[in-house]
Parts: sequence; C-alpha cells; structure tokens
Amino acid sequence: MKTRRKLVVVTRGSSGVSGVNATEDAEMGEWCIADEQTGDEELQIALDWACGRGGADCSKIQRNKECFLPDTLKDHASYAFNSYYQKYKHKGGTCYFNSAALVTSLNPSHGRCKYEYFP
Repeated sequence: MKTRRKLVVVTRGSSGVSGVNATEDAEMGEWCIADEQTGDEELQIALDWACGRGGADCSKIQRNKECFLPDTLKDHASYAFNSYYQKYKHKGGTCYFNSAALVTSLNPSHGRCKYEYFP
C-alpha cells in the first residue's frame, strides 16, 4: 500500500533554525526489531537462534557486509529478527523472540543497509 507522507526537515545553522517541508511516496509496512529494553544476554540467545535454527539470513551482518555497522548487538539482532519475520510471517512466524523483539511501522533501514519487507 503506497501512501503519501509529509516530511519536515529541521536544520540548525548560524542564522537559527529553519524547516523544509517535503512530500514523498512511502511504503507502509511492518518490520521486526530488537526491543531496546531487552538485556544483552537475552538478545544474544535470540540472535543465535534466529541465525541458526530459525533460518534467518544473517549474511549481511557479517564483517565487511552492508549491515555490519553499527556493530552492536541490538542492531545485529534487529536485522536477524526482521529477516526471520519477513521470511516466515505468512507461515505462522512471529516477531516474539521470547519478548526480545517488537514490530514497528518505521523502516529501520539505514545507509546501504536495507531491511527486507515483504507485504
């Protein structure tokens, strides 16, 4: 489902704060990301499961790949959780990971790192 989304960009310069309005086409979707309140030990267990038995594609979070940076447990877990979720959501897979993850409507892609989304 395509929708029009209005963006407001605020910049701060020597002459103060200014804003720019823009409108863009945005794909409305759902992505699965790590819950920031989850402890590192729980995140690591869930990440290991997702990349192992869970069948997530974790190749892009390996060193020198497009989603390796930022090199944090939360970011790597988010990518792996989303990979699993997108792959299996239409087959009964969930974004649960023992309460380590949550669904967001904000696309977590950044720079060269593109998070998959399958409607």
